[in-house]
Amino acid sequence: MQRALHGDDDAYAMLVREHQEAVYRLAYLFVGDADDAEDVAQETFIRAHRALHTFDQTRPLRPWLLSITANISKNHRRAAGRYLAALKRALFEAPPAARIEAESARQMEAQALWDAVRRLNTTDQEVIYLRYFLELSVAETAEVLAIEQGTVKSRLSRALGRLKGVVEDGFPQLVEDYR
Repeated sequence: MQRALHGDDDAYAMLVREHQEAVYRLAYLFVGDADDAEDVAQETFIRAHRALHTFDQTRPLRPWLLSITANISKNHRRAAGRYLAALKRALFEAPPAARIEAESARQMEAQALWDAVRRLNTTDQEVIYLRYFLELSVAETAEVLAIEQGTVKSRLSRALGRLKGVVEDGFPQLVEDYR
């Protein structure tokens, strides 16, 4: 980090490599499209590089990068045309025809869960993505969303309750799999 702060591009490239997967995954979860997620991830690292001098070195880098990613992703989603196109692709893409049966069932369950989560409001989606899809701690989730840890816990509890209702109402195959 010190080398990157002093203009060492190789050091910054190492930081990018270390965090690029988490940044891309979060961007993909928020925008729902691989190409758009790559754009968001790239923009994240460009903005982070420009603002590196403002980073508090006593804190972990990953939550700072993910908060930048979340903000860029939110801005990206506000662009209605691109968001609607990504949503249509996510909802209407046909799964590949040739799959092993067990893998197909697992992927269908994952897709159903993904679809169920996407029926929630943005606030619920964000907290679920960060906590369960990216497996961030409550503290990291709070830092990314710039809210208190208690707020993360209460949002998560409400979001999971709403997700349970969505699953019970619209995704009976998920309910049956866990009985």
